[in-house]
This record gives sequence, structure tokens and C-alpha cells, in this order.
Amino acid sequence: MLLLTDPQDKETVLAVYLNQSWWPVEDVVKTADPSRDGLISVQTFGERIVLFVLNYIIFGMLEGSSANDAFFLPHSDTECAKILWRDGEAVAFYTVKMKGSLCDGTTSQCYLLPVLDTIFVQRKYRRGGLGMKMLHDFCQSFVAEDALGISCPISAAMYQVCQKFLQTYPEEQKRLWEVEAPGDWSQRVNIWLKIQMESALSETAHLTSPEDEEGSQVEYAQSSKPKQSDADQMNKF
Repeated sequence: MLLLTDPQDKETVLAVYLNQSWWPVEDVVKTADPSRDGLISVQTFGERIVLFVLNYIIFGMLEGSSANDAFFLPHSDTECAKILWRDGEAVAFYTVKMKGSLCDGTTSQCYLLPVLDTIFVQRKYRRGGLGMKMLHDFCQSFVAEDALGISCPISAAMYQVCQKFLQTYPEEQKRLWEVEAPGDWSQRVNIWLKIQMESALSETAHLTSPEDEEGSQVEYAQSSKPKQSDADQMNKF
């Protein structure tokens, strides 16, 4: 795929070359099809292009400068994904590593549970409940599974989404785990339990006197180092 970048800033993509024409990035993720509304599974080649633009260009190049965002690379074209369409525009997406799929191309290990691998909402559409909507859709897509994973490490922003989601849907508290591939029991941490533990630690730190706090501060920041997507490691917004 050809990209037209700003001569003064190679990280700024101005247009994408498709069907023998140059298209502004914002036009690539739009549709005139009224049936495209809500979360729709990615199946066609055109939908893969939209997913690539959302993933690699809008997030990876245009919106990936925030220190609060974890950078991720384009995922495999065989990975399960859904795009969230709203008012004729692709505004968000999430991808899933399916149970039984290979963790990478170098070992025979397979995922032991479905894992939400990447999730992204365009910056202008954040704080509107779309993260919650996609997390709920993920859980409802695997109602027969006793355990579901979210790939490690989970960003601070995603933890806030998880906390609100699990408070709203307490029946999911036992099912959601932060996991490392392939996701056996030694590689899982229950997300709700971790949230409760960190909340208790925060409360304890708040009650500690200033002289006791010196030299014993608790660090809660999530890692946001660049990671290989699909083949090597899992990552997310």
C-alpha cells in the first residue's frame, strides 16, 4: 500500500493510494453503506484495508504519540477482528487471539483461551463508552467459555475501562484474566482481583503518614513499551 506523507513530517500520512486514486485517510475509513453500523466482523479485503488504516496509520502514526498509549504493530491478516462503525465511519476496533490458535510461528504452543489482543478507539470518539461496548461484545461472543483473557500488559486506560465494566457486569468478574501467552494458570491474573488489591494498596498508602511514605511509594504505571504483535507478543491500547 502506498502512503503519501508530509515532506516536513514523514510520520504524518496525508493520503492512501487505493484503486488507482489517492484518498485522504479520513475518507478511507468512511462508508456510504447504511447497513454498516455497530460492531461488524472483518471479512472482506476492503474491511482489512480499513482495519489496517485504523491500526497502522491512525493509531500507529497519527495518534500514537501519547505516553499513555501502548504502541502496537499490524496484526496477522488471519486474526479475528471487529470494526465499530458509527454514522458511516469506522471509529474503533478490537482483535482476538482465538482459543487453539498458534501463539507464534516458532513454537507449537496454542492459546488456551480466547484473548482480546488489541483494542483501539479513535481519540475524538473516546470517553463515550465505546471501550465498554467492545469489551461487552467480546464477553458475549464467548458465553460458553469459563475464562477469557486480555493480553498483558494492560494499559492504565484499559484498566479503567475494565474496572467500570466489571462493576457494571459483576457476573464477568470471575471470567476476565490478564494473561501472557499461551495463558495457562501460571500465566493468568484475575483482573477484578488485581483491581481490588491495587485499590486496597492505594487506600493504605493514602492513610500512611508522610514520614512513613518516604522511600516506600507504590508505582501503578502500566508499561507502554513497543511490542511485536501477533507473532511474538500481545499488546493493546
